[in-house]
Amino acid sequence: MASISTLSPQRAVAARAAASAANRPLMSSDALVLEGVTRAFGALRAVDEVSLTVAAGQKYAVLGSNGAGKTTLFNAITGDFPPTAGRILFFGEDITALPPHERIRKGLRRTYQSSLLFKELSVRDNLFLAVRGVSNGRFSFWRAGAQHASQRATDDILHRVRLDTLRDELVGNLAHGQQRQLEIGMALAGAPRLILFDEPAAGLSPAERRELVALLRGLPAHMSFVIIEHDLDIALRVVERVTVMHNGRVLKHGTPDEIENDAQVQAIYMGGKH
Repeated sequence: MASISTLSPQRAVAARAAASAANRPLMSSDALVLEGVTRAFGALRAVDEVSLTVAAGQKYAVLGSNGAGKTTLFNAITGDFPPTAGRILFFGEDITALPPHERIRKGLRRTYQSSLLFKELSVRDNLFLAVRGVSNGRFSFWRAGAQHASQRATDDILHRVRLDTLRDELVGNLAHGQQRQLEIGMALAGAPRLILFDEPAAGLSPAERRELVALLRGLPAHMSFVIIEHDLDIALRVVERVTVMHNGRVLKHGTPDEIENDAQVQAIYMGGKH
């Protein structure tokens, strides 16, 4: 086996991260640990030996240009396209082979680039369905009363994502930014432990971007999230740790300041200092 010193810079980063993860004890305080996660489609490795660790409560970003493998990595984490190699640990438990619904039950949530909202229903009805979908009584035929826990949880989320005044509005009538807020609200259903945000700022106006930053900063301190985002100004303002991907591999790990000021990252993704 080749030594780390003989590997390419990208593979050396992945090898060092995997070795570090393998040599330390498994910690339940880590919300998410990826160990050499790979997702291949035939001969194409869309995600190639990615290793990273997200601590409990940590806000994390995965950055990279189109085709870097970010969304495929999310698909591997959620089980939509399980990894073809490597291991995924969620709060110390190996979930690599679990189906998506089991990962949801354990507290993993995700938003998508394309809207999955019920546009013919109201804002509150969308949130209520999300809350009921992850509750123990989701198969009950009884209508939840006004004081039911699901109703209270729905109202709490409405307030958290700042959509109280639009509770009865049909989702199809909402502005794009408001629909993004609703998607985040639906991901908050059932007290998740970690949320994966897939480009939540896509298509937002400057005012809507400011609202998104405020919303993400207002999430509970104990809740972890990982965001993939093209808008670096948003991503670097709301996270504590960053991984940059390139061609399916890890290029860099670092703090937002380190990533923003890294010459290699600037050359590839920013076209120089921005």
